[in-house]
Amino acid sequence: MTTSIEPTEPTEADKPARRLPGRMPGWAKALTAVVVVLVVMFAGIRLSLLPGLRDFFGTETHDRSGPALLQSIQDMSRYDAASGNFQVVVDLEKDAKYLPDAIRGTRTLYVGAGTVDAYVDLGKVGDDDVTVDEDRTSATLRLPHALLGTPALDPDRSYAVSKQRGLLDRLGDLFSDNPGGEQAVQKLAVRHIGDAAKESELTARAESNTTDMLEGLLHSLGFKEVKVVYSS
Repeated sequence: MTTSIEPTEPTEADKPARRLPGRMPGWAKALTAVVVVLVVMFAGIRLSLLPGLRDFFGTETHDRSGPALLQSIQDMSRYDAASGNFQVVVDLEKDAKYLPDAIRGTRTLYVGAGTVDAYVDLGKVGDDDVTVDEDRTSATLRLPHALLGTPALDPDRSYAVSKQRGLLDRLGDLFSDNPGGEQAVQKLAVRHIGDAAKESELTARAESNTTDMLEGLLHSLGFKEVKVVYSS
């Protein structure tokens, strides 16, 4: 005799638990909480709302440079008689022939500040260039004309105002050892400063100051008449 068993409806306890729609799993809640905390922390640092965190996440600078080595010594015989301060605004633009500036091209606006010294090389003065009378009351000195030194760019007073780069140039900076280098505008600024020094009265001022210095020195030594002549 066989007995048939009628199928029964599953109870609520036997049914698998269903996840309510819109409910986040536990790991997603934890990840969201971490992201929110990080956003708040970095926003606080950015807005200076949490000054203590700025020090906690701040960077440290370590100078591990070796000692400077003296390579050579040169005796200086020139008299630096004047120094000029110059400033130039460099607007350097580089374009590609067949590409728009948004794709390939750079434009840099740079303020360059530097100095140029004017000097008289007293090392070129020979015995024949100094004439003294028998009474040692009058002296004549023949000196070379004043020259201009090499322009020196001041990094503390020079800065880039703006930099515009195309997409390809920005991508290239990612693989460059010196991204956003300013060597080109710096060299151009030095050249313009040197040209401005040549057109200025810097060498004339240097010769006038050298004359005043030598006249004061020789007068203190007892010379009553001192004449300084500049020649090539």
